Amino acid sequence: MKKALVIVFASLAMMASAASFAKGDATKGKELSATCAACHGADGNSTNPEWPKLAGQGEAYLAKQLRDYRSEARVDAVMSAQAMLIASDEDVDHLAAYFASQEATPGSADEASVEEGGLLYKGGKTSTKVTACAACHGPTGAGNDPAKFPKLSGQHVTYLIAQLKMFRSGERANDAGQMMRNIAEKMSDKDMKAVAEYISGLQD
Repeated sequence: MKKALVIVFASLAMMASAASFAKGDATKGKELSATCAACHGADGNSTNPEWPKLAGQGEAYLAKQLRDYRSEARVDAVMSAQAMLIASDEDVDHLAAYFASQEATPGSADEASVEEGGLLYKGGKTSTKVTACAACHGPTGAGNDPAKFPKLSGQHVTYLIAQLKMFRSGERANDAGQMMRNIAEKMSDKDMKAVAEYISGLQD
């Protein structure tokens, strides 16, 4: 019960902070995006499955992740260095606005994992107390940008699994209220693979 209240209050706090989020200028963001394109693609649709698709991702979520890299709340050897090169917080907002405005390419799923992954995504796993992903990320994986819950649909399977494993190990720790860490620590590698396959095949 206590953990559930922490999640509720953390969600409310994120929604409140989103109200003051200043949207960037997508046109300016495009002008700043050349360096990002090397890994994430000119329109935010990366071809390397280890690097996330940014196209169509929530603007507030993208801005938060870039700021977290800049403050070292989230750490990655490549992204931390790249984020530090962004000249200002205003440019962070412009980049977030540009990639959020792009259309994401559809993902694909391993049909053998879809049924199990769908059950996990939509209903969780009562035996290990894994919360349903849809509770925060929506039934189609569209996310909830005011709360800074990311869009997941169509994302690369490899990237999704890597992030779940980093949440499980604590290597990634920029989730409010430890929400993702609390969920991922209860998931097996098999759970992660199944739900990632299901998510990649979703279309919002």
